[in-house]
Amino acid sequence: MTTKTELSYRASELRDLINKYNYQYYSIDKPEVTDSEYDRLFNELKQLELAAPELLTSDSPTQRVGGQALDKFSQITHALPMLSLDNVFDADEFKAFDQRVRDWINSTETQTYAAEPKLDGLAISIRYEQGLLVQAATRGDGAVGEDVTVNVRTIPTVPLKLLGDNIPNVVEIRGEIFIPKQGFDQLNQAQIAADKKPFVNPRNAAAGSLRQLDSKITASRPLAIYCYGIGEVIGITAPESHSAAMKQLEQWGCRISPELQLVKGVQGALDYITYLGKKRDSLPYDIDGVVFKVDNVALQQRLGFVARAPRWAIAHKFPAQEEMTVVEDIEIQVGRTGALTPVARLRPVFVGGVTVSNATLHNEDEIRRKDVRVGDTVIVRRAGDVIPEVVQIVPSKRPDNSIEFVMPSLCPICESDVERVDGEAKARCSGGLYCGAQRKEAIKHFASRKALDIDGLGDKIVEQLVDAELIKDAADLFHLTVSQLASLERMGEKSAENLVNALQMAKQTKFARFLYALGIREVGEATARSLASYFLTLDALKQANEEALIDIEDVGPIVAHHIVTFFEQAHNREVIERLISAGISWPKEQKLESSSELNGKTLVLTGTLEKLSRSEAKEKLLALGAKVAGSVSKKTDFVVAGRDAGSKLTKAETLGITVVDETTLIAWLN
Repeated sequence: MTTKTELSYRASELRDLINKYNYQYYSIDKPEVTDSEYDRLFNELKQLELAAPELLTSDSPTQRVGGQALDKFSQITHALPMLSLDNVFDADEFKAFDQRVRDWINSTETQTYAAEPKLDGLAISIRYEQGLLVQAATRGDGAVGEDVTVNVRTIPTVPLKLLGDNIPNVVEIRGEIFIPKQGFDQLNQAQIAADKKPFVNPRNAAAGSLRQLDSKITASRPLAIYCYGIGEVIGITAPESHSAAMKQLEQWGCRISPELQLVKGVQGALDYITYLGKKRDSLPYDIDGVVFKVDNVALQQRLGFVARAPRWAIAHKFPAQEEMTVVEDIEIQVGRTGALTPVARLRPVFVGGVTVSNATLHNEDEIRRKDVRVGDTVIVRRAGDVIPEVVQIVPSKRPDNSIEFVMPSLCPICESDVERVDGEAKARCSGGLYCGAQRKEAIKHFASRKALDIDGLGDKIVEQLVDAELIKDAADLFHLTVSQLASLERMGEKSAENLVNALQMAKQTKFARFLYALGIREVGEATARSLASYFLTLDALKQANEEALIDIEDVGPIVAHHIVTFFEQAHNREVIERLISAGISWPKEQKLESSSELNGKTLVLTGTLEKLSRSEAKEKLLALGAKVAGSVSKKTDFVVAGRDAGSKLTKAETLGITVVDETTLIAWLN
């Protein structure tokens, strides 16, 4: 049984916590807890005060709206208070609200509600006199806000002068200032590019942008507004309904939510919640719920308000997209291309409609920037189908025994070296031929048309072979039997025989194709051919150091590093030896004759060739030391134009590049 002393202590504790969080959220724009955690604490205090009214104090956060106005701005007293809203979280709670409304006005009639998205931004009151914007203030504590007039004037979607004829002498227009998702992403990209800390979420970015002492900074931020109400009005008769007031605002040139709708009763409200919930992730701005207001203004006045909130309005909150939980471990996932991604193993938490136990930490730099450690309490975000991510840590909750993350030097899957090239965010496993995480992609690449060109070995068959554990690397392909292949789904005996034959034929290849098939990072067809032509043998290439590799055209320091690292891995060398043992071979590579007039020249093929295919022409040109590019530029030496040549021919003529036909090409090749 909880004693009165314990209840009093808990109420005092909650007041202190909520006041602290109010200050962080409203005044300095540095929230330390999620909205859902704040709501839980606030509702707990509210229920305590309802159950034991003697616990209610005049300084209780349940009796006020938000934070105090900041000293760095002058203060403005609102002509009418800017109230906050009470929240409901499910259908039963909304039904209870609707019942209270009808009880207070002593009516059994179905109520009409104005429904619109609850934007996650910063509330603002903008005062117009004779149609001109004269003042703008934040909500502040509901009675007094900060004067941000100069900054609000910089927002393109805020009218400096109201439109139309029915302009009141004075009107206070209330709205929500926010940053759209696209603008937020661009803003954070600019912050990171400038080596500045990115914003945690659009709401923080909007609040911080509006509270700049330099209005030029505010003007540079992608702020927008939707207006949702009218405060004081002098000089005209105020509209009789909220929906009519919104239409009036629109006529004055103010933006209102395009999602604003009138709904009838509980069922209409619940249908709207379902509709907007499904649409939430596709909206161009963040929302955290739906606001319902009794549409009839006369009924609003009869209903009045209590403490901090009107009786005639309610906010239905969606399932939280952000929650707090604890990082129990940080593990490494190795992707299909070898990228190492740190993943936070979390104490399970319900967020975004599902239970989340893992969240991406992206890369080592992100972990350092956010300073995430094992044992930390963190805020986790999940929106729609987006992979959950750790947004930020809660510094005040860090335990003394938290553990810093260290990126492993060896791949946790295959123990090959982990490499990270300067300028790249991702660390990667260098055991591409062997690593189990990269197995499927490595084998698909090995069998592809420009590599060993194994006819009949498509992606789905590779996946079946790996899943059935019939192959672990590319060398295993050449030991497959007809009976093993025939056991695969949708693979008959004849198809199995054809694939075995194709594998035997693929053993006879070319050195450049073999090098390309190995899947060394950033070694494409042209680089593979340059390597083959320069080193002539596999042994010579394997023994080359980075200095020797850099001497080759098309090979820079990064590619040279990838090549050396690849051949340094024992697992990769083992697979290569097994491939050679299985019968993979190629004709002895001949040194390119520098006397070829095409050696070192760049050509572009365009249009339809009649006597040989595009791929055949490319192969022969490369064999002569030429480069074959996909687009025309000033560096292009020749353009070979076949039938129906298009834009590439036009560009070549514009740049004055020599254009030849197929006959000339064949003469060169012979």
